[in-house]
Amino acid sequence: MKKFFLPLIAMALVYGVGCQSKSQSSKASDVKDSVETSAETATSENNTTPIDTKNIKIADAKTILARPQVPILCYHQVRNWRATDGAMGKDYTVEIQNFKDQMKMLSDSGYHTILPDQLYAYLNEGKPLPKKPIMLTFDDTVLDQFTVVNPTLKKYGYKAAYFIMTVSIGKKGKFVNYMSAEQIKQLADEGNTIGSHTYDHKNFKKYTGKDWEEQLDKPTKKLEEITGKKIEYFAYPFGLWNKEGFPELKKRGFKMAFALADKRDENDPLMCVRRIIASGHWSPKTLHNNIVKSF
Repeated sequence: MKKFFLPLIAMALVYGVGCQSKSQSSKASDVKDSVETSAETATSENNTTPIDTKNIKIADAKTILARPQVPILCYHQVRNWRATDGAMGKDYTVEIQNFKDQMKMLSDSGYHTILPDQLYAYLNEGKPLPKKPIMLTFDDTVLDQFTVVNPTLKKYGYKAAYFIMTVSIGKKGKFVNYMSAEQIKQLADEGNTIGSHTYDHKNFKKYTGKDWEEQLDKPTKKLEEITGKKIEYFAYPFGLWNKEGFPELKKRGFKMAFALADKRDENDPLMCVRRIIASGHWSPKTLHNNIVKSF
């Protein structure tokens, strides 16, 4: 799910690592009040208050699979394209204005964001969701997600899930910079969900021996120390999973794991919840069409 060259980048990062008139002031105040009122309204319509999932009874696979799927979008970088970006790079990179337009489209279309806890309660016990629910997820710890994405989502009262690759926390690279621990904590404190995306994006299907400790245990501990919250959700690197690894996720307390695929495991759908890439090639209209078609 990352661009094919990003794991190489991650490895490299480890080693390299006057005065206004009264009328002007009044107008400014009016604009500020208007923006704040709009934000308050949006927040009330997108209630993503965390819910208690401790006593949720896990449903059988047939029940979970029978529930209508909630659209889940996966984003990576949100920045303007560079001359060096190829077709795949552009697929995983949504330009800034396009992203803002996409979020406006979702809001104008009546979508309300939910968080993993809400999805978990819905899939297992059929707990009610807001009208036209959607989940926004962001992978890889990229700094754009704090500087561009977070302010944009706040405008619409939206919340999101951020899946963190811990090797890159606080790092600055030649091609991409990453969020600091303080920024990750701020996202968590503001009501977003922080989830695990491994240590350095190693393919989940290839884990053996100490990989479970290096890619799951240590990142979980680090993220819990940063956020002060339990880490209960996981996103597979490249979106790739195998059912043999499900028990390892479960015994570490992960409630759900998010993939990138058309299929779900018929016996354990909570461990391979479907998402789709929000392609940088898509206009807001195309994104909407793909949401409707895919879910």
